[in-house]
Amino acid sequence: MAQPQPQRMEDQLQSQAQGQGQGQTEAIKYGHVFAVTGELAGQPIAPRDAAAMRSAEESVPGVPVPQEIVGGYSAGVAMETAAAYNQAVGAVRPGQASDAATNQGIAVTQTSVPGGRIITEFVAGQVVGQYSVADQAVEQDATKITVGEALEATALAAGERPVDRTDVEAIRAAEMAAQGSDVTMPGGLADQAQAAARSNADAERDDDKITVGDVLTDATAKLAGDKVAGAEDAAKVVQAETYSDAAARTRAGGVGAAVSTAARLNQADDDANDDAE
Repeated sequence: MAQPQPQRMEDQLQSQAQGQGQGQTEAIKYGHVFAVTGELAGQPIAPRDAAAMRSAEESVPGVPVPQEIVGGYSAGVAMETAAAYNQAVGAVRPGQASDAATNQGIAVTQTSVPGGRIITEFVAGQVVGQYSVADQAVEQDATKITVGEALEATALAAGERPVDRTDVEAIRAAEMAAQGSDVTMPGGLADQAQAAARSNADAERDDDKITVGDVLTDATAKLAGDKVAGAEDAAKVVQAETYSDAAARTRAGGVGAAVSTAARLNQADDDANDDAE
């Protein structure tokens, strides 16, 4: 997910400020702040670009664009900050627009997913921001355990264990089950788990590895949607977990076990309610 990182923006502004003190006035370019390539990467972020992005963000109906989001800022905020700096040092003129943005445009799109929408922000056809917005929650039986809550239970039970490929596939299956979809949200739990597993494979010390708890703590807040865990959800997660495990087993305290337990408890609750009627 190509999304501006707060530290990246802060580091760039600090670096440019130091350069300004030494008589240098290099502009903050798109490639300094966003994961973009080609002509766009080398162009300064201009005031009219920032204004156009903010206007595009505000045009999406029913979506309050967050000033800060998990892992970064909205593109509009990042662009305004960079454009203000560029104008202050004389690298761009007031009201100036970049050639790439002028020729190829700035746009914000939304994609519906179960439980919410994914908002994607583009400059010159390249992604510069992406975040999810949850729909108003559907009222659920408070006595039932959701898939997200089962993932949070995994964070407690196996929180200190480093994330590996088997965890990734189980988390991916659970995220799809929670959202009622056959795809995961870009930058969601599955993507975070996959990035963690790759990082762990290269880590030389156990202390440097990313754990299951790091990824799954507050899982319900990180999901685009959530639902009560059922037997079908548990079967899909267990299948993904055992298929990826070298010994074809579910893991004690793992995602498969947690979702299976949640499904059994939910079914037991339904059975008890049926008996009481």
